[in-house]
Amino acid sequence: MTKLIGLSGSLRQASYNTALLRNAAGMMPEGSELIVETIRDIPLYDADLEAAEGIPKKVTALKDAIAAADGLLLVTPEYNNSIPGVFKNAIDWLSRPDSDIKRVFGNKPMAVIGASPGGFGTILSQNAWLPVLRTLKADFWSDGRLMVSRAGTVFNQDGSLTDQKIEDQLRKFLAGFVAFARQRASSAGA
Repeated sequence: MTKLIGLSGSLRQASYNTALLRNAAGMMPEGSELIVETIRDIPLYDADLEAAEGIPKKVTALKDAIAAADGLLLVTPEYNNSIPGVFKNAIDWLSRPDSDIKRVFGNKPMAVIGASPGGFGTILSQNAWLPVLRTLKADFWSDGRLMVSRAGTVFNQDGSLTDQKIEDQLRKFLAGFVAFARQRASSAGA
């Protein structure tokens, strides 16, 4: 069983990105699963807090889940043409202490998708993640790209996808990313 962790970079209840992540979890290829985790309740990164209290329990649990998974899917909004601060903050915490980066992210298959109410999808946010993923030494899957634009027209009130074309693109993306994660896992075990 190929196990992926999925994180939405939005805290909003009716987030298009969280809806996209939930839809993805329900469309996984056979023999795989996508576990939806949350960045909610991760505090603002503060080195004084880290020194005084250590890594928050929420962060430690999420780090352990990511480290045990076969891959990580980031579902990113785009704020001001870049990464949402709350999402970057979560990744900053997840990369603490520096010595844990290799265990959590090193050679971890990762992919990025996103949804936006605008016409350009999340191209700038997805591009902004690339130097972060390189710094974390993640194994970024770049063979597929999914940027859902005009997201308000492709989800219904309960967050289900209503656009068959987007659903087909999401299924294709997931199949490709799962195959990539499986191939990397096979190579690592060989």
